[in-house]
Amino acid sequence: MTIPDYQTIMLPLLRLAADGQEHRFRNAVEQLAAEFQITAAERNELLPSGTAPLFDNRVGWARTYLKQAGLLQSSKRGTFQITDRGKALLGKSPKQIDVGLLDRYDEFRAFRSRRRDKTEADVKLQEPEPVTDQTPEDALASAYQKLRKNLEDELLDQIKSASAAFFERLVIDLLVAMGYGGSRQDAGRAVGRSGDGGIDGIIKEDKLGLDVIYVQAKRWEGTVGRPEIQKFAGALQGQRANKGVFITTSTFTRDAEEYANVINSKIILIDGERLASLMVDHNVGVAPVGVYELKKIDSDYFEGE
Repeated sequence: MTIPDYQTIMLPLLRLAADGQEHRFRNAVEQLAAEFQITAAERNELLPSGTAPLFDNRVGWARTYLKQAGLLQSSKRGTFQITDRGKALLGKSPKQIDVGLLDRYDEFRAFRSRRRDKTEADVKLQEPEPVTDQTPEDALASAYQKLRKNLEDELLDQIKSASAAFFERLVIDLLVAMGYGGSRQDAGRAVGRSGDGGIDGIIKEDKLGLDVIYVQAKRWEGTVGRPEIQKFAGALQGQRANKGVFITTSTFTRDAEEYANVINSKIILIDGERLASLMVDHNVGVAPVGVYELKKIDSDYFEGE
């Protein structure tokens, strides 16, 4: 099953605390993972930021929302306990608990309406945020992914409209940014100089040149098929080489991908979409316009409290 959203987790979490005992958050995460039949792979799935497991994060937000509504309370760090209000709600046997239900409680409405800019002299409450299945991290990740996808699409359009000479320089810049090719000067001399039987260039795998990688770069509009990959593989064999990278602005056919996976030589295929993604990852052809730093409570700081 897919990882449940934080609202789906709210009722099971409150029921888990129905015994009135103090529960450790970490134990609750494990119990809920078993209840929702979360697989090991799903437990290992991280937020796009890579800062925390996705399921754990959603359980955390479910706990936060229930606490803000006065249904749970925490007497010490890392624990929670049901309140009388929480018991009263469970006594009504709700089919689900979501943001709409929590809006019945004044404390929760105040929590959601809390003004963001506390420097304004005029104290006004914000309009409540729309009901959503996304946690704040989910919403931020979703917005980031949309912005990134648009950037990658625009980047690929720019690459396709550029000259062949510019594409060659772009490939050099990317490979060097990724740690290949030695210095940029070394890579510049190597890429585009070979022209030997389907090989566009030869670069160092590391700065010491302990091994080399053969490069084929094609600024194509059409799909790259198996024959082109076979030609490149044959060129590698002719050089007694076993590592190659085939970069294109277009796409590869399934036959081409399957062939690259079964031959003895290690050939990495980089299509237009992946090329744009790698350029964004390594800041080639793009520039940052803003940085948003996410922070969390430093538990160690409060350990001796």
